[in-house]
Amino acid sequence: MSSPLRSLLALISVTALLALAACNTQSPGASGGDGGKINIGVGGQTVLTYLPVTLADQLGYFEDEGLDVELQDLQGGSKALKGMLGGSTTVTSGYYEHTIQMQAKNQDIKAFAVQATIPGLVLLVAPGKEKEIKSIKDLKGKTVGVTAPGSSTDMFVRYLLAKEKMKPEDISISGIGAGSTAVAAVEKGNVDAAVLIEPAVTQLEKKIGKTTKKLGDLRDPANVETVFGSRTWPASVLYAQTDWLDEHAKEARKLAKALVRALKWAESHSGKEIAAKMPKQFAGGNPEEYATVIDASKKGFSTDGKMPEEGAEAVLETQRVANPEVGDADIELKKTFTNEFLD
Repeated sequence: MSSPLRSLLALISVTALLALAACNTQSPGASGGDGGKINIGVGGQTVLTYLPVTLADQLGYFEDEGLDVELQDLQGGSKALKGMLGGSTTVTSGYYEHTIQMQAKNQDIKAFAVQATIPGLVLLVAPGKEKEIKSIKDLKGKTVGVTAPGSSTDMFVRYLLAKEKMKPEDISISGIGAGSTAVAAVEKGNVDAAVLIEPAVTQLEKKIGKTTKKLGDLRDPANVETVFGSRTWPASVLYAQTDWLDEHAKEARKLAKALVRALKWAESHSGKEIAAKMPKQFAGGNPEEYATVIDASKKGFSTDGKMPEEGAEAVLETQRVANPEVGDADIELKKTFTNEFLD
């Protein structure tokens, strides 16, 4: 065989191999079927409303289902949503309201397992600002911290403003993340008020040595009913793009099963036992306090992972008030969640 012919055949072989490799390459977010890795973006992993998905991972329940799951801490629900839409993650552990927001933008996203049935959000006043901020109206011209702009913490502030006939432009929003970064931002006075989620509220009050003034506290079903008119307001869920769920029903069912196992495990164990299973850094250096906060927060966890329809309707109503992009949009609520993967 002549040298030019050998070179040509070699070039064709290399080209074919490269083409085959390109066809077999998947982005992280596109994987999740047939043994592929499922990347779950979490909107602030230390936040207690997201504890069940981390607990499922720590207890090995995903592995029991034959799933290769990796959790990615994305420090805010809106960032976790963007990660999934951008293809860097497959599934999101975020707040249910994002599925409604995306339907208003003609993007089909569906919740398929509920972690928390109440939001657990707390709008509190920063230390030293109590005398000048006594009500929602006093936030005008102030800076309010949220996990990330567009996240559920941001929407909560918008909802409270709207109820007082105020506009989002009346305040400045600052993304302060979750956990220790949020606590530090409030403690140092970088914001005038902030929406925190446990254990950050308790950690902040421990640091400053006093109870903070609260303008909204959704850690208890009775308070949730006072604010939203419903004792059930589905908060953290697992959600994914509807196309992915249709194509990976088997994997979605396994994810849901693992999560429900973790919810039932949490229901039958103490805060101390749950805390012992979580990554040590989540306790912020105080495991006893962390365990106590978990005990207090357990009442907000789902027990069966199922979406209550009346709760979904309550979330939609708050979105219509807080989010102009939802407003009067035609929302088919049953397209935003499913219980089909839960036994």
